[in-house]
Amino acid sequence: MTDLSSLYQTDYRAWADRHAELLRAGRFDELDIEHLLEELADMGRSEREELESRLTVLLAHLLKWQYQFRTLSERWREFKGDSWRATIIEQRERIARRLRKSPGLTSRLDEILREAYEDARALASKESRLALDTFPDLCPYSLAETLDEDFYPESR
Repeated sequence: MTDLSSLYQTDYRAWADRHAELLRAGRFDELDIEHLLEELADMGRSEREELESRLTVLLAHLLKWQYQFRTLSERWREFKGDSWRATIIEQRERIARRLRKSPGLTSRLDEILREAYEDARALASKESRLALDTFPDLCPYSLAETLDEDFYPESR
């Protein structure tokens, strides 16, 4: 085990700092390639998982907006609508920020949206206590609608 490989196990921050120095200096033959590749793969996976998580929450709230809002009594509509709207706005802003920071994720958005919808549908069902089959099997919103800050689905 090389010194850098040992450092990876004991002091991650020092390991990362050392790699930054080596890369800046062009000393590529001294890099701990195995762990460096592992970290790069984890970074991409982590960014993708964050985006999928945010899309899941956003889609669940869009579903609740569309399918549950009409079932609420008048007294609860104002409160729930404001709460859901705030979450929808926040998730859209955080998704936009993630895509600015990681533009490479943009090419995978359609795929991530499809995967997030499966979890969003289940989440909306659990949170609203509406039957799972209340919600469409496939995402009823386009990617453009999902990310459009002015889009709020009609109640059905």
